[in-house]
Amino acid sequence: MTDVESAYQTCEQITKTEARNFYYGIRLLTRRRRAALCAVYALARRVDDIGDGELPIEEKSVQLENVRKSLAELERSPDPVLIALADAAKHYPIPLGAFEELLDGVWMDIEGRKYATFEDLTEYCRCVAGSIGRLCLGVFGSKPHPDAARYADALGIALQQTNILRDIREDLINGRVYLPKEDLDAFGVELALDAEGRLIDADGGLSALIRHSGARAREWYADGLRLAPLLDRRSAACCLAMAGIYRQLLERIAEAPSLVFDRRMSLSGREKLGVAARALSGRLK
Repeated sequence: MTDVESAYQTCEQITKTEARNFYYGIRLLTRRRRAALCAVYALARRVDDIGDGELPIEEKSVQLENVRKSLAELERSPDPVLIALADAAKHYPIPLGAFEELLDGVWMDIEGRKYATFEDLTEYCRCVAGSIGRLCLGVFGSKPHPDAARYADALGIALQQTNILRDIREDLINGRVYLPKEDLDAFGVELALDAEGRLIDADGGLSALIRHSGARAREWYADGLRLAPLLDRRSAACCLAMAGIYRQLLERIAEAPSLVFDRRMSLSGREKLGVAARALSGRLK
C-alpha cells in the first residue's frame, strides 16, 4: 500500500467515525470522489476540534496558525491527512483558500463572538459552512454556471442554520449564543435553562423565534439546492442526501420547537438511509 492510499484510508476512517450525517451522503459518490471528500472533511474536522477543544485560547491560536502554515506547505507534509488532501487537489479543482475562511470562522467561536444581526451571523455561517460547500463543489465538479459557487455557499449556510437551531441548548451550556440579538429582542427571548437543564420558553417566544428562523433557513435551502441540477448524477445524489438529512431535521424542529429544549435531535439510521435512497432517485421527499 502506498503512502497516499494509506493516507486516504486514514481520512475515510475519520469521516466514518466523526461525521455520520456527512458520510451517509458521500457514500453515494464514486470511489475517487469519496476519497477526496474524506480528505477535505478530515482537515475540516481537525480545525473544528481545535475550536471545540479544552486548550487555552493562546494554544488554540497557535494550532490554527499551524494549520494555515501547513496549507502553504501541503506538498512537503508527512501528515496523512495533508498527504491525502494534496493528492486530491491534484485531481480536482478544490479551492484550498476556503480553508482560510474556515479557520477564520473557528476563531470567531474561540473568541466567543456574539452576533447582533442576521447579516453578522451569515458572515460566520459562510466561513464555517459555506466554505465547506465550496470545497465540496471542487470535488463534485459542475456544469459551467456563474452561480454554482454561490449555490454551494448558500447550501452550506442553510445546513449551518439548521445546526444552530438544533444545538441552541448545547451551545448555551457551552457559553455560546448564535441566535442574533436582533431576533432575540424581536421575540422577547432571553435564553436560559431551568433547574432540569431545559430551555425556558414561558411565553412561547422561543418557539416563535425558532419557527421564524426555520422559515428563513428554508429560503437558503431553496437557493442552494439550485446546485443539484448542475452536478452529475452521483454528485447530485450526495448533495441531495446531505441536504435532505438536515432539511428533515429542520422541518421537525420548526414543527415542534420543544424537541430541542432538552436534547440534541438526530435522525435514525433508517431515516438517513431513506433520505439517501430518495436522493439517488433525484428526490428530496
